[in-house]
Amino acid sequence: MATVRLTTPLSEEDVLKLRAGDKVLITGEVYTARDAAHKRLIEMMERGEPLPFEPKGAVIYYVGPAPAKPGWAVGPCGPTTSYRMDPYTEAMLKAGVKAVVGKGNRSQEVRDALVRHKAVYLAATGGAAALIAKSVKEGEIVAFEDLGTEAVRRFRVEEFPATVVNDTAGADLYEEGRAEYRV
Repeated sequence: MATVRLTTPLSEEDVLKLRAGDKVLITGEVYTARDAAHKRLIEMMERGEPLPFEPKGAVIYYVGPAPAKPGWAVGPCGPTTSYRMDPYTEAMLKAGVKAVVGKGNRSQEVRDALVRHKAVYLAATGGAAALIAKSVKEGEIVAFEDLGTEAVRRFRVEEFPATVVNDTAGADLYEEGRAEYRV
């Protein structure tokens, strides 16, 4: 498995070369959104309104960060369980998002949508929230401030660590890992 350095916004070529199991280090802008924010983003798209960020090539991190300590851009920011965003994922991919980051399995519908829209699902390490926060150099709210920690934020990240779970070819790292250890 390779370690791939990515710079946002991601291109189709960037994600097509990724394979399940690859480690990635992301530099650039990453947007945060959880289920309440996703619901509002989808409603905006349905009304024909522009999103508060450019979705083409975007990376969305499923996280509700804790408040920042003095000298930090953000507080601990570990990944949220991803399946809660499954109802919204295809619409975001259709809008141009190229990678989503969280933890846990995705539905078959989401995995199929990743293939269709040439995008990837990445896992950030659960339980490493303080370490992940070190890769966030700046953070600002760009939408839905009333949602508190679930507001949409723009993070400027340097070498944000993640692992490819679902790639554009339909591979699933979690299934591959379980199969490897079956008796």
